[in-house]
Amino acid sequence: MKYPKFLEEGNCIGVPAPSDAAADEFKVNKFKHSIKYFEDNGYKLELSKNLYNSKRERSASPEVRGQEVNDMFSNKDIDFLICAAGGEFLVECLPYVDFNIIKDNPKFITGFSDPTGLLFPITTKLDIATIYGSNFGSFGEEKFYQCHYDFLDIIKGKRFEEESYDLYENERAKKITGLEGLNLTEKVEWKTLDNKDVEVKGRIIGGCFDLINELIGTKYDGMKEFNEKYKDDGIIWYFDNCEMSMEETIRILWKMNEMDYFKYAKAIIFGRFGVEISYIDYTVKTCLEESVISKLNIPIIYDADVSHKGPSLTIINGSIATLKVSDKKAKISFELK
Repeated sequence: MKYPKFLEEGNCIGVPAPSDAAADEFKVNKFKHSIKYFEDNGYKLELSKNLYNSKRERSASPEVRGQEVNDMFSNKDIDFLICAAGGEFLVECLPYVDFNIIKDNPKFITGFSDPTGLLFPITTKLDIATIYGSNFGSFGEEKFYQCHYDFLDIIKGKRFEEESYDLYENERAKKITGLEGLNLTEKVEWKTLDNKDVEVKGRIIGGCFDLINELIGTKYDGMKEFNEKYKDDGIIWYFDNCEMSMEETIRILWKMNEMDYFKYAKAIIFGRFGVEISYIDYTVKTCLEESVISKLNIPIIYDADVSHKGPSLTIINGSIATLKVSDKKAKISFELK
């Protein structure tokens, strides 16, 4: 596994917009505050020319978005990439991304939600570590929380261990300025299907469940090779389910299993579901219990801090992770090997 350079003081951060960008005045305000934060802390920025564009959840055409990714990876003056925002249609730009450019110019790229469409193939096909954690706009919030500081420490290479958080937001704060922070009201409880403690070590990979589903079986899916290369380590999967219903989740897990995604799995982590929709009265627990993964004889963890209901942990895709879950709390650490 190749680990690019972490962010250093005075580096230039590229901010591509391969998905959406500023869809309204709230996001514009948030981006402007993010820019101020990073510039005030001594970083140079190379911003997407489409940072303040948005049409039907797209910052630009697929061709333009793909070329922007190519340009930022090939630009020697850019040291680190943070995706601008999530959205719905990043996959459209993938045919225009030159993965050979990324292979020849490895840099850390981080993103959350829709940017999984880039992170997943970069790690599984190119064997380059990526970081699932935050988008650029997350740093426009007026108040930072522990998850923000954890993310910043990890992308600087200063921290490789995190703990579960105390509270999460079930509903987001009402937008007034766009700078509203996390609305932390509910107690965090990491759960396991068998109610047993977990201690497991393996090569970690995952991201937004919705996006990984779209990539399965396409030329952007490198899991077959990734699995075989790291079978001796075993694989820890983590999934951030944004919009999939319980019924869709069961079908997607069946498909993943048929594609041998879980051939060497040592554990599967599900974050808090972004929506809890079921047409036949499933809960998250019964959904996972009645899915194919319950038969794998491995720990199945859910309601974890990898979720659209923040806060969310920062995960180094491709690293060796050690996960401990006990008394509904968790610790995770990463080794770069």
